[in-house]
This record gives sequence, C-alpha cells and structure tokens, in this order.
Amino acid sequence: MRIIPAIDIIEGKCVRLTKGDYNTKKIYNESPLEVAKEFQGAGIQYLHVVDLDGAKASHIVNYKVLEQIASKTELKIDFGGGLKSDEDLRIAFESGANQITGGSIAVKNPSVFEKWISKYGSDKIILGADCHNENIAINGWQEESRLKVIPFIKGYQNKGISYVICTDIAKDGMLEGPSFELYERIVKETPKMRLIASGGISSFNELPKLNSLGCEGVIIGKAIYENRIRLKELEQFIIQN
Repeated sequence: MRIIPAIDIIEGKCVRLTKGDYNTKKIYNESPLEVAKEFQGAGIQYLHVVDLDGAKASHIVNYKVLEQIASKTELKIDFGGGLKSDEDLRIAFESGANQITGGSIAVKNPSVFEKWISKYGSDKIILGADCHNENIAINGWQEESRLKVIPFIKGYQNKGISYVICTDIAKDGMLEGPSFELYERIVKETPKMRLIASGGISSFNELPKLNSLGCEGVIIGKAIYENRIRLKELEQFIIQN
C-alpha cells in the first residue's frame, strides 16, 4: 500500500481544513516545498497536492507551487482542485503532475472527463469520489449531488478508470479514524479498482488495517501535521512493505 502525504494549498501556503470548510483553515507552513522535501527525506515517494484556491475558482490557480515541488523533489505528484478544462490539464501536466484527479468535472461534465481518460490513459487520470452520507460532493465539497458513491465508481470503472480517491467528508480532518466499512464495500464491489483511501486517518495503527482491506494507497494529511503519525513510522512502514 502506497503512503501518500497530502499538501493542500491556499495562497501558496500549506494548510489543512476540517470537513472541507474553508473557514477552518489552519496554516502549517508558508512553504509547501519545505514540507515536500521533509516527506522525501523520510523515504516517501508520492504526494497528493490539492489546489484549494483552484477548487473554489473552478480552474487551476497554484500551478507555480506544483512546478516548484515537481522540479525540486523526486516525488510523484497527483494534483487536483478545480481542474475543469483541457487547458487546466495541460498546465498541470506541464507543471510536473504525474497524475491528475478529477471530481466535480466527472459529475458535471462527464464527456470532458471521459475525453481525458481516452487522451491521457487510466494511469494518468484519477477519479475523485468524495462523498458525504455516501452522496458524491462537488465544487470543493460545497455542494452535494444525488449520485451514490459506489455506483458512481462502478460507472467510471466501466469507462476505463483504474484509480479512485475516496474521501468521506464527514471524517476529513477530524482525526477520528477512516471509513473502514465504506472502503471494504468499495473494494468488494469494484475488485479491480485501485482504491486510495482518504480522510480521517488518525493513527499509525489504522494503516495495516487499510492495507489488509485491499486499499492500493492511503492519503494522510492532518495526522502528520499534528504529529499523530511521525514520519519515522511511515518510513519504517514503507521499508517493511
């Protein structure tokens, strides 16, 4: 199981939110690059970067930060937040993203998202399936759709998607543990999908359980920044797995 720390960006700074609420913003570092270098120093190879300004603006905003991290580290970066157009994708990939995540676009403009899957391939495009009460949430989590998360994932699996990031918004930033039961059902009902669990990770002990459920990766945010999980622990997990 891949360990994927998260860097969320507002105004070029490394921040975290609680349940996606912009009013709960907490700045952890003025320099996302500094944070990324710390992750790389701990043997981490992957990074999840979210452009929260982009999610609000519905177009890419913090691509210069992405470019800086990509050019000055060897981390493989998946990038999301407000990617809505072919131009957004071009900028993201040219700025150094290895993969991009599409959430709202997959709901509101599926023909464009499907075109991206065809053009870039399933290794480059991740489906963002963030949900609240198992309903897919869009527009920076500000809006809840009527689409149910598992049928939504199944639908895009049939269209060629092989990676999905699923965040249970009610768990996000709460440090109360992830949605094990939801992830277990997703793995069982979409067995070939590479599921990346996200939201609520609170302690190192949760990682082996997610691994045993069959998650392909896990995104960890606030638990690292609040020192609930130490980088040394993650380094040992990576070595042993």
